[in-house]
Parts: sequence; structure tokens; C-alpha cells
Amino acid sequence: MKSDLTIKLARVRRTVWARHASPWSAWSRWATTPLVLLPVWTRRWPHAAATTAWFALNPVVFPEPPDDRAWSTRAILGEEQWIADRPKDLALVVNASAAAASVVAVAAAYRRRPVAAASATGAQMALTLVYWELMTRYLGRRQRSAR
Repeated sequence: MKSDLTIKLARVRRTVWARHASPWSAWSRWATTPLVLLPVWTRRWPHAAATTAWFALNPVVFPEPPDDRAWSTRAILGEEQWIADRPKDLALVVNASAAAASVVAVAAAYRRRPVAAASATGAQMALTLVYWELMTRYLGRRQRSAR
């Protein structure tokens, strides 16, 4: 039997994912990916605090979307299911590659190498779009198999 705390945490997690599925949340978070480099580049704590606040608040400040017609909404909902299922598939490789590009971008920003930082961030953002496409397909397969 699940504890009250487990049930409450599951409800909170579901609420966060539902709100993060808003196209406003998904696209604004994607578009602001380069902000992660700002505090590393400038080495200023206020930049780190502002960037952290943005990425922490982004998934909850936008309202839940009215439906799942938007591609980004389906991508985020697919990601939620994919994380719950934990399949070992191509999406795992793409996601790991995006994470690796992120590490390269942060290291380049730390060394103040603008071309390398921008290139790695661009690669990360492109891989995120590939990952989102894989998530929309994953969600579609799960929905078809549930019928």
C-alpha cells in the first residue's frame, strides 16, 4: 500500500509535468537553453541565481494546455511516460548525447571559448528537438497500444 507522502508526491509530479507540457513552457525552456552558460561565463552568483530560478519555475508558471494537439505538448507528455517506463532505446542515446553536448558547452563557457560554447549549445538544442520527436513517437505508440 502506498503511503500518503508517496501519493502526494505523485500528484505533485503529475501536476508539474502537466503544466510543463504547455507549449509556452516547453518552447521557452528550449529557447533559453543558452542562459545556462551565462553564470559560468561571467562567474557571477546573481546570474546563477536568476538562471536557476528561471529553470526551476519554468515548468510550473504556465497553465496546463487545454489539449495535446501541440507537438511540444506531446513531446513533454511522451517524455514523462518514457521516464516512467525507462526503455533502453535510441532516445536514451540522443538524450545522453544532448547531455554530453551540454557538458562541452559549459566547459567551453568556463574557458571563455565562444565558438565552442555556441556550437555545443546549438548541438544540444538540435539534439533536444530530435529527442522531442522521439518522445512524440513514443507517446503515440503507447497510446495506440493502450487502445
